Amino acid sequence: MKVLANDGISKAGIARLEQAGFIVDTNKIEPENLIEGFNAGGYCGILVRSATQVRKEMIDACPGMKFIGRGGVGMDNIDVDYARSQGIDVFNTPAASSQSVAELVMGHFFSIARGLHDANRRMGDADGAGFGALKKKFGKGVELRGKKLGIIGFGRIGRSTASYALGCGMDVCAYDLHPSDEPVEVCVAGQTLEINIPFVDMAELIRTCDCISIHVPKQKDGSAVLGAAEMASMKDGVLLVNAARGGVIDEAALLSALEGGKVAYAALDVFDNEPTPNKALLTHDRISVSPHIGAATGEAQDRIGTELAENIIRVMGVNVS
Repeated sequence: MKVLANDGISKAGIARLEQAGFIVDTNKIEPENLIEGFNAGGYCGILVRSATQVRKEMIDACPGMKFIGRGGVGMDNIDVDYARSQGIDVFNTPAASSQSVAELVMGHFFSIARGLHDANRRMGDADGAGFGALKKKFGKGVELRGKKLGIIGFGRIGRSTASYALGCGMDVCAYDLHPSDEPVEVCVAGQTLEINIPFVDMAELIRTCDCISIHVPKQKDGSAVLGAAEMASMKDGVLLVNAARGGVIDEAALLSALEGGKVAYAALDVFDNEPTPNKALLTHDRISVSPHIGAATGEAQDRIGTELAENIIRVMGVNVS
């Protein structure tokens, strides 16, 4: 039983699979050779993250494929419905990375609230008068406590983000297609508080919030969720973070909104055209950027790897005591 982990898997996941009798191959096969390599390798399934795509063409050409595992949440890079219609088990790890992504989102909010990302870029040249100029430039930050955070998409990651934000003293509201009355748990000093989050419609959230974090995929037609019209209706000076999917925010509209002052600062962990994002985003002094690392913590990767392993063991019917 051989598994192709084409985008990698944690040591914890490998150990669990090997314990169950699997052989795990973490050598990446490039897209143009993936079908041939999968069949030649005699793999029973493939594990991917966001880099590798598993489309109908590959599914049809790989009769030995029993499962497709996605380490992470979104499965936009997999033809899920078609695979399942062919009897292939498709699974992801929706809960494993929620905390890590939420912490990155909050880290970005703290950074852009004080301009830390840009200050770090510029401090290497700061001496004498230059130091004073930077002190003046970055002396107009804002506090997050008391600010209103709107969360678009209130699944596991949105809820985890809300928990951190509430712990920081922010007011939180949410928009979701399927709102839930389940309270958010906030753990503080060994105590767990349950707090109900008000749900509002998208227009109200965009219009009234000081900070916005988005946690949804693109719309069904492939268009952005936050485009020029939505940004025009935001409060002046809003802080905006996207750690969901590239293209959920219209990047050209974002650049215009930053230049016009509608958006004070933005932070992006995901981009259109990865791995070659628009340079104007990467170098903008009011955009904090990170290279799609929302789930890239050791703890999250161990949880993801272990969950993937347990799913493979289940799919393949391996009896592990």
